Amino acid sequence: MTSPDSHVLVIGECVADIVRTDGAPDTVHPGGSPANVAYGLARLGRPATLLTQLGDDANGRLIRAHLESAGVVVRAAEVERTPSAVVRLDGQGRARYTFDIGWTLPPTELRAAPAAIHLGSIAAVTDPGAAAVLDLVERWRGRAQVSYDPNVRPALMGERAQAVRRVERCVALSDVVKASDEDLAWLYPGESAEAVARRWLALGPAVVAVTLGADGAFALTAEGVRARAEAVRVPVADTVGAGDSFTAAFLHARAAGAGLPGCLTQAVTAAALTVSRPGSNPPSAAELTAALAPAG
Repeated sequence: MTSPDSHVLVIGECVADIVRTDGAPDTVHPGGSPANVAYGLARLGRPATLLTQLGDDANGRLIRAHLESAGVVVRAAEVERTPSAVVRLDGQGRARYTFDIGWTLPPTELRAAPAAIHLGSIAAVTDPGAAAVLDLVERWRGRAQVSYDPNVRPALMGERAQAVRRVERCVALSDVVKASDEDLAWLYPGESAEAVARRWLALGPAVVAVTLGADGAFALTAEGVRARAEAVRVPVADTVGAGDSFTAAFLHARAAGAGLPGCLTQAVTAAALTVSRPGSNPPSAAELTAALAPAG
């Protein structure tokens, strides 16, 4: 049972992922990195509210129903149409995105203090809505734990130097940061993921975790602790939402008091369960517990 003070406010976009593969009809899955994180947290039993935008259209209704089915409280500003992304899958199930999205979140007041705030992806760096996101985080920083995932989408990030400045501002506002090695390679070409993680720690976070795809993940703390977890090997349906499942499980485990190795183990296991089935379909608490149980 989670306590009322474990509530997480997630801020960011919902996206209708139109998954396209050769020789098969298009399928639409609810998506958007922040929405996926909120859904993943709720599936694990952590109370979550998503502050977002949605259109009054078929995709918006699909996404809202999906989120609410897991118990996510949806607070959505209405926009003309729900953002979408065409997701093309290669032979290994890896996703490439083409976006039709804007972000215009209006200034927002919170009705109650959350225990934690998670921000990331398009909504944290795309104007005009990003200004409202950062204003909200700055007002609640210090009273709520802040987490951030840049979830870099190069087609939407603009010029790299400006993108780096925006991302680093978000890093400096955060207590926990998660990124993928692909995110870091785009932001800082030629630099090692660990070197970037250490530099980000100097900006203020307590923990930086980096996912490495098939090579698992590592995390560093401001106190100098380092932990690593190997990836869990599973047949891959696609990689849609895997990083978001990692983030949700990592944050959930940390809020529950797990140590850094335990947080990483739970996170890579949740990601493996997600890639084993189509779309962003993170595990429930029971599924994750079963997957973590010793064999035999």
